[in-house]
Amino acid sequence: MTTTIFEFEKPKLKNPLFIEGLPGIGHVGRIAAQFLVEELKAKKFAELLSSHFMHYVLLQQSSSVHVLKNEFYYVKAKGKGQRDLIILVGDSQSIDPEGHYEISHEILAYLKKLGVKEMITLGGLGIGEVKENPKVVGAVSDEGLDKKYKGYGIDFDAGSKVGTIVGASGLLLGLGKIYGMKGICLLGETSGYPILPDPKAAEAILKVLMRMLNLKLDISKLDAKVKEMEDFIKKIEEIQRKAISQMIQQQMPPKEKGKEELSYIG
Repeated sequence: MTTTIFEFEKPKLKNPLFIEGLPGIGHVGRIAAQFLVEELKAKKFAELLSSHFMHYVLLQQSSSVHVLKNEFYYVKAKGKGQRDLIILVGDSQSIDPEGHYEISHEILAYLKKLGVKEMITLGGLGIGEVKENPKVVGAVSDEGLDKKYKGYGIDFDAGSKVGTIVGASGLLLGLGKIYGMKGICLLGETSGYPILPDPKAAEAILKVLMRMLNLKLDISKLDAKVKEMEDFIKKIEEIQRKAISQMIQQQMPPKEKGKEELSYIG
């Protein structure tokens, strides 16, 4: 298995803050991070490719192929109270636990070289219902760090609401301590349907991020941006679901001739 980061440019950044937004429940983190990339006109400087992503390319309307990847962008601080940012967005996360660890370590080792000491990871918190005004729940890398983020409208009662944070949003935060990085995970409350993008939860996270980063963004554009992403997201999710189903079938032992097949409903 291999995970490789291809760097196109080596940005010169001062004490950069890392923000992660990869696909997950409701695509909340991905929507929020992608919105930041576009609104801040962030510049792509590196890509991560991994054999832990699904083994296919997407065929686009132009008949060109699209390889699943994660992308690194940077933004230089432009105003008072702002910071240089590194933003990670992407098409996919790993399809297996081993890959989640490998990819997280590759990302963190790369970020350390770029001088990152602080991060914000983004994701969705499935609550099984649609909320008109979803909360943003916070989890921090170190005990007591929540005090730093008081006053931003974050619900820090995560211990009673969140059992685990699966995937990059949790692992990057947890493993980041090994690399000398601290930070916070922001989880937007969402219904819990992975294939349906949740702009309301993403908007809740963006409002918190704007206060944390001292940014002014026009969130009224968010719904239009989500509609642009929706077809692409659904295409990836559907192909990935079929591919995983096919892999499971291939791993099942062959049926014995003459043996009655049992089926279950439940």
